[in-house]
Amino acid sequence: MARPSKPKLSPTAIAAAALQLVDAHGEFTLPQLAKALSVSASSLYNHVQGKGEIIELMRGRAMAGISLPDLDNVGWREAVRDIATEYWSSYSQHPRLIPLLTSHTVRDSTTLRVYDALAEAFALAGFEPKQRLQAITIVDSFVLGSALDTAAPVEVWQADAESSKAFTDALSAGLGIHQRAEQTFLTGLDAILRGLDPADHGCE
Repeated sequence: MARPSKPKLSPTAIAAAALQLVDAHGEFTLPQLAKALSVSASSLYNHVQGKGEIIELMRGRAMAGISLPDLDNVGWREAVRDIATEYWSSYSQHPRLIPLLTSHTVRDSTTLRVYDALAEAFALAGFEPKQRLQAITIVDSFVLGSALDTAAPVEVWQADAESSKAFTDALSAGLGIHQRAEQTFLTGLDAILRGLDPADHGCE
Protein backbone atom coordinates (compact mmCIF):
# COMPACT_ATOMS: atom_id res chain seq x y z
CA MET A 1 0.00 0.00 0.00
CA ALA A 2 1.32 3.42 -0.92
CA ARG A 3 2.27 5.65 1.95
CA PRO A 4 0.20 8.82 2.25
CA SER A 5 2.04 11.84 0.92
CA LYS A 6 3.03 14.61 3.27
CA PRO A 7 1.18 17.89 2.92
CA LYS A 8 3.07 20.16 0.55
CA LEU A 9 5.07 22.76 2.44
CA SER A 10 4.29 26.32 1.38
CA PRO A 11 4.28 29.84 2.84
CA THR A 12 0.51 29.49 3.35
CA ALA A 13 0.89 26.23 5.29
CA ILE A 14 3.75 27.68 7.33
CA ALA A 15 1.72 30.77 8.26
CA ALA A 16 -1.30 28.66 9.24
CA ALA A 17 0.75 26.39 11.49
CA ALA A 18 2.61 29.32 13.06
CA LEU A 19 -0.67 31.11 13.77
CA GLN A 20 -2.00 28.01 15.53
CA LEU A 21 1.09 27.98 17.75
CA VAL A 22 0.74 31.69 18.55
CA ASP A 23 -2.98 31.34 19.30
CA ALA A 24 -2.14 28.54 21.73
CA HIS A 25 1.09 29.80 23.28
CA GLY A 26 1.54 33.46 22.36
CA GLU A 27 4.84 32.74 20.58
CA PHE A 28 6.55 30.26 18.28
CA THR A 29 10.05 29.11 17.48
CA LEU A 30 11.26 27.68 14.20
CA PRO A 31 11.97 24.24 15.77
CA GLN A 32 8.43 24.19 17.21
CA LEU A 33 7.01 25.17 13.85
CA ALA A 34 9.02 22.54 12.01
CA LYS A 35 7.82 19.89 14.46
CA ALA A 36 4.19 20.95 13.99
CA LEU A 37 4.63 20.63 10.23
CA SER A 38 6.56 17.34 10.50
CA VAL A 39 9.54 18.75 8.62
CA SER A 40 13.10 19.72 9.47
CA ALA A 41 13.76 23.28 10.56
CA SER A 42 16.17 23.73 7.64
CA SER A 43 13.42 22.87 5.15
CA LEU A 44 11.45 25.93 6.26
CA TYR A 45 14.15 28.13 4.75
CA ASN A 46 13.29 26.79 1.31
CA HIS A 47 10.03 28.75 1.57
CA VAL A 48 10.62 31.63 4.01
CA GLN A 49 13.66 33.70 4.97
CA GLY A 50 13.11 33.53 8.70
CA LYS A 51 10.88 34.37 11.62
CA GLY A 52 10.27 37.94 10.51
CA GLU A 53 8.81 36.82 7.20
CA ILE A 54 6.62 34.26 8.96
CA ILE A 55 5.23 37.00 11.22
CA GLU A 56 4.39 39.08 8.14
CA LEU A 57 2.68 36.04 6.60
CA MET A 58 0.61 35.65 9.77
CA ARG A 59 -0.26 39.34 9.65
CA GLY A 60 -1.50 38.93 6.10
CA ARG A 61 -3.45 35.82 7.01
CA ALA A 62 -5.18 37.65 9.86
CA MET A 63 -6.06 40.62 7.62
CA ALA A 64 -7.03 38.70 4.50
CA GLY A 65 -10.75 38.57 5.25
CA ILE A 66 -11.25 42.31 5.70
CA SER A 67 -13.70 43.90 3.28
CA LEU A 68 -13.07 47.53 2.44
CA PRO A 69 -15.83 50.11 1.88
CA ASP A 70 -16.52 51.90 -1.39
CA LEU A 71 -15.19 55.36 -0.65
CA ASP A 72 -17.24 56.81 -3.51
CA ASN A 73 -20.49 55.88 -1.78
CA VAL A 74 -19.94 56.37 1.97
CA GLY A 75 -18.86 59.27 4.16
CA TRP A 76 -15.39 59.26 5.64
CA ARG A 77 -16.51 58.53 9.21
CA GLU A 78 -18.64 55.60 8.06
CA ALA A 79 -15.73 54.31 5.98
CA VAL A 80 -13.28 54.54 8.90
CA ARG A 81 -15.82 52.92 11.25
CA ASP A 82 -16.33 50.02 8.82
CA ILE A 83 -12.59 49.50 8.32
CA ALA A 84 -11.80 49.70 12.05
CA THR A 85 -14.63 47.31 12.95
CA GLU A 86 -13.49 44.72 10.41
CA TYR A 87 -9.91 45.21 11.57
CA TRP A 88 -10.91 44.66 15.21
CA SER A 89 -13.01 41.60 14.35
CA SER A 90 -10.04 40.06 12.56
CA TYR A 91 -7.50 40.63 15.31
CA SER A 92 -9.88 39.79 18.13
CA GLN A 93 -9.76 36.23 16.78
CA HIS A 94 -5.97 36.21 17.24
CA PRO A 95 -5.21 38.61 20.12
CA ARG A 96 -2.02 36.81 21.13
CA LEU A 97 -0.57 37.61 17.72
CA ILE A 98 -0.67 41.37 18.35
CA PRO A 99 2.48 41.68 20.54
CA LEU A 100 4.50 39.91 17.84
CA LEU A 101 3.18 42.21 15.12
CA THR A 102 3.94 45.47 16.90
CA SER A 103 7.68 44.74 16.93
CA HIS A 104 7.92 44.36 13.15
CA THR A 105 7.57 46.88 10.32
CA VAL A 106 4.37 46.35 8.33
CA ARG A 107 5.32 45.11 4.86
CA ASP A 108 2.51 42.70 4.02
CA SER A 109 0.55 43.95 1.00
CA THR A 110 -2.75 42.54 2.28
CA THR A 111 -2.36 44.64 5.42
CA LEU A 112 -1.09 47.74 3.64
CA ARG A 113 -4.29 47.90 1.57
CA VAL A 114 -6.19 48.50 4.82
CA TYR A 115 -3.93 51.42 5.73
CA ASP A 116 -4.27 52.72 2.16
CA ALA A 117 -8.04 52.75 2.58
CA LEU A 118 -7.79 54.61 5.89
CA ALA A 119 -5.45 57.16 4.33
CA GLU A 120 -7.80 57.71 1.41
CA ALA A 121 -10.78 58.14 3.75
CA PHE A 122 -8.94 60.73 5.84
CA ALA A 123 -7.70 62.49 2.69
CA LEU A 124 -11.26 62.77 1.42
CA ALA A 125 -12.21 64.28 4.77
CA GLY A 126 -9.61 67.00 4.30
CA PHE A 127 -6.88 65.85 6.68
CA GLU A 128 -3.44 67.06 5.62
CA PRO A 129 -0.72 64.38 5.27
CA LYS A 130 0.81 64.78 8.74
CA GLN A 131 -2.58 64.78 10.50
CA ARG A 132 -3.66 61.90 8.25
CA LEU A 133 -0.86 59.75 9.66
CA GLN A 134 -1.73 60.83 13.19
CA ALA A 135 -5.36 59.84 12.64
CA ILE A 136 -4.35 56.46 11.21
CA THR A 137 -2.08 55.85 14.21
CA ILE A 138 -4.85 56.77 16.66
CA VAL A 139 -7.27 54.32 15.03
CA ASP A 140 -4.61 51.62 14.70
CA SER A 141 -3.53 51.88 18.35
CA PHE A 142 -7.11 51.80 19.58
CA VAL A 143 -8.07 48.81 17.44
CA LEU A 144 -5.04 46.75 18.50
CA GLY A 145 -5.47 47.60 22.17
CA SER A 146 -9.16 46.80 22.06
CA ALA A 147 -8.50 43.50 20.29
CA LEU A 148 -6.03 42.60 23.06
CA ASP A 149 -8.82 43.22 25.56
CA THR A 150 -10.70 40.22 24.17
CA ALA A 151 -7.99 37.96 25.63
CA ALA A 152 -8.19 39.54 29.08
CA PRO A 153 -9.65 37.60 32.03
CA VAL A 154 -13.26 38.32 32.96
CA GLU A 155 -12.03 40.19 36.03
CA VAL A 156 -9.64 42.60 34.36
CA TRP A 157 -9.37 44.57 37.61
CA GLN A 158 -9.86 43.43 41.19
CA ALA A 159 -10.63 46.15 43.69
CA ASP A 160 -9.01 46.17 47.11
CA ALA A 161 -9.87 47.73 50.44
CA GLU A 162 -8.42 51.08 49.35
CA SER A 163 -10.46 51.28 46.13
CA SER A 164 -12.97 54.11 45.85
CA LYS A 165 -16.71 53.51 45.68
CA ALA A 166 -16.68 55.15 42.25
CA PHE A 167 -14.29 52.46 41.02
CA THR A 168 -15.96 49.49 42.72
CA ASP A 169 -19.38 50.61 41.44
CA ALA A 170 -17.95 50.79 37.93
CA LEU A 171 -16.51 47.29 38.22
CA SER A 172 -19.79 45.89 39.51
CA ALA A 173 -21.76 47.48 36.71
CA GLY A 174 -19.41 46.87 33.81
CA LEU A 175 -17.23 43.79 34.16
CA GLY A 176 -19.89 41.14 33.86
CA ILE A 177 -21.79 42.43 30.82
CA HIS A 178 -22.09 40.24 27.75
CA GLN A 179 -19.46 41.00 25.06
CA ARG A 180 -17.93 43.72 27.22
CA ALA A 181 -14.81 44.05 25.04
CA GLU A 182 -16.80 44.47 21.83
CA GLN A 183 -19.27 46.94 23.33
CA THR A 184 -16.42 48.97 24.79
CA PHE A 185 -14.62 48.96 21.45
CA LEU A 186 -17.67 50.26 19.58
CA THR A 187 -18.31 52.96 22.18
CA GLY A 188 -14.69 54.08 22.08
CA LEU A 189 -14.58 54.04 18.28
CA ASP A 190 -17.60 56.34 18.08
CA ALA A 191 -15.93 58.71 20.55
CA ILE A 192 -12.73 58.77 18.50
CA LEU A 193 -14.60 59.41 15.26
CA ARG A 194 -16.51 62.28 16.83
CA GLY A 195 -13.24 63.75 18.04
CA LEU A 196 -11.39 63.43 14.72
CA ASP A 197 -12.13 66.61 12.81
CA PRO A 198 -9.96 68.01 10.01
CA ALA A 199 -10.99 71.51 11.06
CA ASP A 200 -9.08 71.02 14.31
CA HIS A 201 -5.90 70.71 12.25
CA GLY A 202 -6.43 73.80 10.17
CA CYS A 203 -7.67 71.88 7.12
CA GLU A 204 -10.17 73.37 4.74
